[in-house]
Amino acid sequence: MKRVVLVDDHQMFRTGVKAELGDAVEIVGEAGDVDEAVTVIRATRPDVVLLDVHLPGGGGIEVLRRLHGSVPSRFLALSVSDAAEDVIGVVRGGARGYVTKTISGPELTDAIARVAEGDAVFSPRLAGFVLDAFAATDVPAVDPELDQLTQREREVLRLIARGYAYKEIAKELFISVKTVESHVSSVLRKLQLSNRHELSRWAAARRLV
Repeated sequence: MKRVVLVDDHQMFRTGVKAELGDAVEIVGEAGDVDEAVTVIRATRPDVVLLDVHLPGGGGIEVLRRLHGSVPSRFLALSVSDAAEDVIGVVRGGARGYVTKTISGPELTDAIARVAEGDAVFSPRLAGFVLDAFAATDVPAVDPELDQLTQREREVLRLIARGYAYKEIAKELFISVKTVESHVSSVLRKLQLSNRHELSRWAAARRLV
């Protein structure tokens, strides 16, 4: 029986997944945000982590970044999102697969077992997309500067580059203006830029807009 940690910020969804999986796996831990996920995964060292892409504290990519190389666990993204940047982001971050939340209980059980054995598993509609994306000649190489940003910082960066005001970003991401300002300051510091105009040029040069 595979040992699994379930990471999702919605308690009701976690409860539903546990009910669907039943006795097919052993749920050894749960988490609802990045910090909690990192702590639980380090403590339990499960076979597989079911990881949501969008989490408070930086998202699934931040969990992968902070745990990279420090635990033997394999990661399977389980998300409602099938957006290109989400799929490619977590795969680049080290996830062994990506399935959407429309997956059935038996299919998820099978996906967990396959990922635990080292296979790469994707929802059928995403498999071809992933292959095409990595085969494309215009897929950017790993960017150390971009990779140091959290998922939420990337979201703020893109909106800044598109000309959004702080209040508009706050409304779009359901966060406070003060939190937006904090993220922008963090991005500027990490990228060693001085203002939002330089930030916009930086994003445009990397085709992030």
